[in-house]
Amino acid sequence: MPCATVWPAVSLRTRNQFLSYLRRWGTKTQTRLSHIFGLILNPCVNTLWILLLCQNGFMNRKEGFIMSNKFNYRSVYAPYFKQFIATKQSHGYVTLRTEWIFLELDKFFLGRNVTALGITREQVEQWRATRINDAPATIYTKYSVLSQFCRFLCKVGYDSYIPRMPVNPAKNSFTPYIFSNKEMAAIFCACDNLRLYDRHMSTIQFIIPAIIRLLYGTELRISEALSLKNRDVDLEKRSIHIRKGKNGEERLVPLSDTLAKVLKQYLHYRDKMPLPHIFDVNGFFFVSPNGTYCRSGSVYTWFRKVLAESGIPFQGDHKGPRVHDLRHTFAVHSLVKMAKSGMDLYYSLPLLSVFLGHKSLGATDHYVRLTAEMYPNILKDQKGIGAYLFPKPNNLAYDGNN
Repeated sequence: MPCATVWPAVSLRTRNQFLSYLRRWGTKTQTRLSHIFGLILNPCVNTLWILLLCQNGFMNRKEGFIMSNKFNYRSVYAPYFKQFIATKQSHGYVTLRTEWIFLELDKFFLGRNVTALGITREQVEQWRATRINDAPATIYTKYSVLSQFCRFLCKVGYDSYIPRMPVNPAKNSFTPYIFSNKEMAAIFCACDNLRLYDRHMSTIQFIIPAIIRLLYGTELRISEALSLKNRDVDLEKRSIHIRKGKNGEERLVPLSDTLAKVLKQYLHYRDKMPLPHIFDVNGFFFVSPNGTYCRSGSVYTWFRKVLAESGIPFQGDHKGPRVHDLRHTFAVHSLVKMAKSGMDLYYSLPLLSVFLGHKSLGATDHYVRLTAEMYPNILKDQKGIGAYLFPKPNNLAYDGNN
């Protein structure tokens, strides 16, 4: 099929997308181009087979599941940013947020042609003046990272101004969105009914039904779920191995029989795609059709579509509902289920804390408070845990200076 007969039938958007795709893959074979375009225009050809053909016959690409190097620091502080991050990582800390903050600082110092090492108070104030759109919680996080880095510079021999931390926004002021059982059923139904209208090999639409159920059924964080390797998921033993959670903690997460069945169904279709390293133990469990790592931003985008299909309004402006609210929802639903079954939450709370990957009960008791507010009748008989988590004012000891 000559290309001349193909182009008129192709929309401008499809044409530009496909040419961009070809340039990205670096093909120069005109014959192959015409054959692939013929397939794309054929409505009888299944989208999946187009993806398979592009992977297996048309495009030859070495997939290493490696993300692009976004953190290319170029300022005078570049080696110290890298050294600081390496030190944090060696102690088990997750540094992704720190790396992004350093990238922002790197651009700031580079834009002002800073060549002398040692951060001054004036530089901190100038940088702060540029962050007019950051939320208070974001500013607090950035100041925390900057303060740590300034202390690090002092230790390696470069005197720096250590900024004073701003007021910490109240952590308990934010109330997560807790989905009802009816809303969760609608979300699952919407996930199963998603349709793909654009043929992009980078789309992650086909993982959405599985990953949404996984996030709700295991309370995993989105970063933990997307970082799972094939070796971490044992469907025979019904368990998931989280090697490096948010707090650098390692834990095993059990899978229910129904959730294991969902993941097996996902693998059944995923493994049909002839992708390099698809069966490697160190390959990612969740991948896009072109074999690359699935990004959290793509999951957020699809989740908003799911919310719209479910009739659940998305408020925006950090008000949700968010993907992370699936984790909050299951925590509350778990507590409600335990309370209804007659379990003493005083003894059950540590189990939930470990399951969530929290370092302390203090991080978990927020869910109990939230459950008590939403389901007061359910927790009214939980006197033991009520006295522990909700003490009366006359039982509290106050410091006269406070």
